[in-house]
Amino acid sequence: MHHSHAAHEGANRSTGSRPRASSGGWRRWLRVGGIVVLIAVVAAGLIRGVGVQSFTVPSASMSPALEPGDRIVALRAPALFDTVGRGDVIVFDGRGSFVGSLPPDTFAQMGAWFGIGPRDVYYVKRVIGVGGDTVQCCDDDGRLLVNDRPLDEPYLKERSRAASGVEFAVEVPADRFWVLGDNRYDSTDSRALLGRPGGGMIRDDRVIGTVTSVG
Repeated sequence: MHHSHAAHEGANRSTGSRPRASSGGWRRWLRVGGIVVLIAVVAAGLIRGVGVQSFTVPSASMSPALEPGDRIVALRAPALFDTVGRGDVIVFDGRGSFVGSLPPDTFAQMGAWFGIGPRDVYYVKRVIGVGGDTVQCCDDDGRLLVNDRPLDEPYLKERSRAASGVEFAVEVPADRFWVLGDNRYDSTDSRALLGRPGGGMIRDDRVIGTVTSVG
C-alpha cells in the first residue's frame, strides 16, 4: 500500500502538476491586475466627475489672472451643488453657445462632466451675473451695473478703460450665467452672443467647475 501510494504521487509529479499550478498563478495575477486597472479607471472617472479636472488656458481672455499656457484645476463641487456665484472663474462646455454646434446630448454632457470627449470645447470666464440679476454697461464712470449697483472689478486687465467696449443691458434667467473675460478688450464672451438664441447666457448644467488653482 505504501509503495502504491508513492507511485501515485510520482505519477502526479511526472504529469506536470507544477506547470499547471504556475499557469493558474499567472491567470490569477492577470485577473487581479485587470481588476486593479478597472478600479483605477473607475476611480479616475469619479475624481473627474465629482472631484476635479485639469485644463490648459488657451488664450489671453482672462489675463492677468490667467495667462495662455497656464494649467488650471476646476473643482466640480460648486457645479454639482449649485453654489457657483458672482465673481467665480468657471470652466464650461461651450457647445451650443460659444461653439457653433448643437448642444451636447445627454451622453456627451455626461462625458464632459467625467472628462471624456473633445477638449477644445471648453472655455474659462468669470461669472458676472447669475439667475435673476440684471447686468448693464455702463455707468458714467465706466463700471458695470449689477442690479443697478456699480461693480468693483479689481481683476480687470485694463482698469483705466470702461469695463466693456460694448454696451448692453441683460436680465439673466434662472439657471443661467452671464460670463465675461477679465481682458475685456480681447475676450470672446457673453457679449459676443447677444444676438443669438440664448442671448449669451450659459446654462448651469454646462459648467464643469470653478477654478481653484493655477499651475
